[in-house]
Amino acid sequence: MKEILDFLAQLSCNNNREWFNEHKDWYIRCHKQVEEFTAQWLERLVEIDPELAGLQPKDCIWRIYRDVRFSHDKRPFKEWFGIFPAVKGGRKSDRGGYYIHLEPNRCMFGGGIWCPNKDLLHALRKEIYANYDEVESIFANPLTNTYFQDFSTEYMLKKVPQGFPSDFVHADWLKRKAYTFSTPLTDEQVCAPDFLDLATDISRAAKPINDFLNYTFEVKECDGTHSEYCARRVPTLRMKRNT
Repeated sequence: MKEILDFLAQLSCNNNREWFNEHKDWYIRCHKQVEEFTAQWLERLVEIDPELAGLQPKDCIWRIYRDVRFSHDKRPFKEWFGIFPAVKGGRKSDRGGYYIHLEPNRCMFGGGIWCPNKDLLHALRKEIYANYDEVESIFANPLTNTYFQDFSTEYMLKKVPQGFPSDFVHADWLKRKAYTFSTPLTDEQVCAPDFLDLATDISRAAKPINDFLNYTFEVKECDGTHSEYCARRVPTLRMKRNT
């Protein structure tokens, strides 16, 4: 991982096509290392979250090339590597997933659902409002709480959205415009020989949160009913929501 972070550090100082083309071999070598790590991580992840079976590294790794057509920022390349294994599409999925961000001095492990559409966001808020005690218990779980204590607060409304009581005990949860969570990683942690083990432990901590968020999709795919299919996928959540 050290070579990857070294490359990204140099790219951030030389974010132009001329430098990149001159160092294309270096990029290819680093990208190959990211692919190899992702393949190893996916093997571990499938044991934790079997629904990820079948994903390939190429499904999960973001391209380094930026789309600058409608951006004031014309830097042609991302200055980070992002890996996002998630059900039904990897990096293109709208489901909650597992995210590793590699960037010098800004590495992190994250997860959840970022930038949901209007209907999905409303459905997520309804799930949290109706089952806030379950969310409390997930974040209070010792393994999860070691790495994640709450949803991220980066994108929030100023007021509780219409249709929900303003005095709700977890009003801030309803103000979220995205349901993501993250924990920072030091460059030393990322470059350590046991980073794959650490990523695996954090993945276990993230899974219950993703399960809760992704339950919203299960209900939708079952036409709003709690069928046997839904029960088989998320039995504990189904039982709780039907009581």
